[in-house]
Amino acid sequence: MTTTTGTQDDARTAALRSAVRDLMPRAKSDLTELVSYKSVYDPRQFPIEECHKAAQWVADAFIAAGLTDAALHETPDGSMAVIAHHPAPPGAPTIMLYCHYDVQPPLGDDAWHTPVWQLTEKNGRWYGRGSADCKGNIVTHLTALRALRQVHGDDLPVGLVLVAEGSEEQGTGGLEEFVPKNVELLRADTLLICDCGNFAVGVPTFTQTLRGNVNVLVTVETISGPLHSGMFGGAAPDALAAMIRLLSTLRDEHGNTTVDGLRGDQTWDGHEYPADQFRTDASVLDGVDLLGSGKVADMLWARPALTVLGMDVPPVVGSSAAIQPKTRARLNLRIPPGIKPEDALKSLTAHLESHTPWHAKVTVETEATGSPFVGSTDGPARKAMEAAFAASYGRPATTEGQGGSIPLCNVFADTYPDAEIMLMGVEEPKCLIHAPNESVDPTEIEHMALAEALFLASYRNA
Repeated sequence: MTTTTGTQDDARTAALRSAVRDLMPRAKSDLTELVSYKSVYDPRQFPIEECHKAAQWVADAFIAAGLTDAALHETPDGSMAVIAHHPAPPGAPTIMLYCHYDVQPPLGDDAWHTPVWQLTEKNGRWYGRGSADCKGNIVTHLTALRALRQVHGDDLPVGLVLVAEGSEEQGTGGLEEFVPKNVELLRADTLLICDCGNFAVGVPTFTQTLRGNVNVLVTVETISGPLHSGMFGGAAPDALAAMIRLLSTLRDEHGNTTVDGLRGDQTWDGHEYPADQFRTDASVLDGVDLLGSGKVADMLWARPALTVLGMDVPPVVGSSAAIQPKTRARLNLRIPPGIKPEDALKSLTAHLESHTPWHAKVTVETEATGSPFVGSTDGPARKAMEAAFAASYGRPATTEGQGGSIPLCNVFADTYPDAEIMLMGVEEPKCLIHAPNESVDPTEIEHMALAEALFLASYRNA
C-alpha cells in the first residue's frame, strides 16, 4: 500500500470532505427521484416497468459519473442487473461497488406517516421506501464518485465495477446465477457490498458476519373439512390448535429457539449491543421482555433464531364457529456461521415432523436456503477502509454481525476466492428497513460517501 505525508492526507481529506458536503443537495434530489420508482420486483404487486425505469436511471447516473460500458443485463430470474465499469490504471486494483435498486413492498400505505414513494424530510431524516435499503447506498456510491472526480479529475486511481441488482429483496437468485456465468465481466480485487449499515448513526461499522437462512412451509391437516365447533369440538382434531402446539415447541419459556439437533448456546465475541439501546432500536413496548438467555449480541448474531413469518388462518372478522381442517405456516430459521443450511433444514424438518401432535398429517416444503457468511477481517483493502472510516467519522471503526442474509456474498466468495469482501452501508437500526416508515439519516450518506471516496483515492495493492 502506498503512503503519503500527513499534510497530503489532510489536504486530500479536507478537499473530499468539502466536495461531498457540497454534493449533498444533489444526493437528496437523486434519492427523491429514485424513491419515486415503485421498484418492487413482483408483478403481482407493481408493474415491472417501475423496476426497468429505476434500472435505467441507475445506468444513466453512473455513466454521467464517469463509468463506461453501462448496460442492463437480464439475469435468470428475469430481473435486470445494471453493470458498469471504469478501467483500472496499470498496476491498480479494481473495486466492485455493489448495491440493489429493487425494494421491499410498502406493507400498507396506512402504516406510513409520510408518502411511501415520495422522499420526505422529517425531524432531520429522509423518509420513503428504499431511502436506506438500498437506494440510499446507490446515492452514496454516486456522491463518492462525483466528489472523487471533482478532486482528482476524470482519471480515477482505481478500476471500478458497479453492480446494481434488481431482485435482491425477492430472493429469487437472479444475480446469484448470473455471477458464475460472467466471471470476467464482474471480476474485482475488492468488493464493497453496500447493503448493510452502521451499529448506530455516527459509528463506522464493518458487518463482519451474516446469518444464513432456511425457509420452509409447514402444512398441518386433521379432518376433511370444517366442522361445527359446538357439535364436534372436544374430540375432533383441530388443525389450527395442532399448529399452535407445534410452533410452541420451537421456543422455550425464555424465548430461546429450540430446534432439536441445533446448538443454541453460542456467544458473540465482537461489539456488544446494550439491551437498553436494542429496546429503543427495536421499539419494544414497555414491560415486554427481550427474548433469550444470552446477551443481545448472542441472540442476534451468534445463535439460531426461528420466526413465524405468516399463517393461513381465518381472520377474526368473518370467522365462524368451525373447527379448522387445515392450516399452513411460513417459517424462517436464521443460522449463524458454523451451521450449514442443509444441516439446519434437516434438523428443522425432523423437529416439525416429530413434534406434530395427535398424529396429525404434516407436510414440510423447502422454500429457500442460504449459507452464513464471514467477511474479510484483514488485508490491504480492510486496512485502507479502516483508515478511511476513521478519517470520515473521526473515530475508529467497529464490527458487528447482522441477522439478515445476503446469499450473493457466498457466491462472490466462491467465484473470487482471493478478493477481499467488506460489508457496509447507510442502513443503521433507526432506518427501519423492510418496515413501514423506512428512513435514512443524511449524515450517514455524507459520512459513508466520504469514507468511500477516501478509500478509492488511497487504496493500492500491497
